[in-house]
Amino acid sequence: MSLLSIFATAILPVVAVAAAGFVLGRVKGTDPDALNTITVYVLAPALVVHSLATSALAGDTILSVVLAVVLFTAAMLLLAEGVGRLTGHSEPLLGAFVLVSIFPNTGNYGIPLADFAFGATGRSTAVLVTALQGVLLYTVGIYIAARGSGGSPLADMRRVFGVPLVYAVVVALALRWVGAVPPTESTVMQTLELLGNASIPVMLLILGLQLSNVDGDSDLRSVGIASALKLLLAPVLAFAAVLAVGFQNQTVARVVVLLLATPTGVTTIILVGAFSHGAGDQSPGELVSATVFLTTIASAVTVTLLVWVLQSGLVL
Repeated sequence: MSLLSIFATAILPVVAVAAAGFVLGRVKGTDPDALNTITVYVLAPALVVHSLATSALAGDTILSVVLAVVLFTAAMLLLAEGVGRLTGHSEPLLGAFVLVSIFPNTGNYGIPLADFAFGATGRSTAVLVTALQGVLLYTVGIYIAARGSGGSPLADMRRVFGVPLVYAVVVALALRWVGAVPPTESTVMQTLELLGNASIPVMLLILGLQLSNVDGDSDLRSVGIASALKLLLAPVLAFAAVLAVGFQNQTVARVVVLLLATPTGVTTIILVGAFSHGAGDQSPGELVSATVFLTTIASAVTVTLLVWVLQSGLVL
């Protein structure tokens, strides 16, 4: 496929729906909190249960995805920490810099993207990766965001147990393990499918609404370096992690690389706002917001190129 056709079929739908949310946020001042609550507690768990319960992903493939995501996150953490210190960042700005460099937007950006680019396999893989990212965000992410604030980030990591996605993954995998997945034509599965399908456009609208509230004031040098790590070096480390783990299913491997190369996750704004406190001229929140905005806009180019590379079979 040509770059133009890839952009039109895989990237443009994502950009268009998110842009609609952005305009709605700017014109009407719509608060995304209500939609976010509905998605987190109803739509996304339904998507997770249905996608994983009906997925053709084998057990060893799921394990490979878990290992690749953990390996990638560890590598990005070391790299971002080193670059942040070398470029003169100190806490709490260092924590914010590391956070935006390592956590991709696998949820309200990655799931629709993977669905458009790789179909059902892409969506199932994206759902699993998003659940893993949720666990990492609410454990490692909270620690990074709060480590310079003088508080107790370890006490706040219990929030991971309040994330419905985690339980949805457990339920779906348990149903598959014991062979108790209801028939696809049953009322339960059709209801879950309906709710899950609704989550995809809603996630993109939420992304646009959240971006409409971003304040672009920040240190351009720090934002530029963090964005380069996220959009240029993260894909390289994602390739390396996938190759190191080894995948029998090459389509799943490609989807994992694509997801880990998505722009900075919007959830990082929430974590820094809740757990990090600036000092003097340091503005962790501004750094995070500006990086989320810049990487999301620039990803229209970088992700299009990456999808072309992955679909062409040049690698993997």
